[in-house]
Amino acid sequence: MKDSHLESHERLEHIGKAISSIEKFVGSTDLKLFLKNEMLQDAVLLQFIIIGEAIIHVESDILDKYNYPWYKVRSFRNMIAHEYFNIKMRAVWEIIQKDLPEIKTVVKNILKKEFKS
Repeated sequence: MKDSHLESHERLEHIGKAISSIEKFVGSTDLKLFLKNEMLQDAVLLQFIIIGEAIIHVESDILDKYNYPWYKVRSFRNMIAHEYFNIKMRAVWEIIQKDLPEIKTVVKNILKKEFKS
């Protein structure tokens, strides 16, 4: 039998690692270079799939305590996995620039408050 709390902790750690990977991959890249680099785009999209998949396995009791639109994370994962042909890379860039820092902060906060060492 799985320990849901332990699994939630592990999944949140996976999200943190995926966010760090996106930040590392993108580095000092700008929109123009991002739009030209298919390999970079694919690497970033995989990390977003990991984030979206991991959040599905975090206890809703934990997520409900934090004011964040978690459905957007799940929906974005589903779009990448199932509607990949409709993905607009400019929109992905906007998510990296505007949404990723916020989810990073929220995930760090959850790990700190819910899983004290």
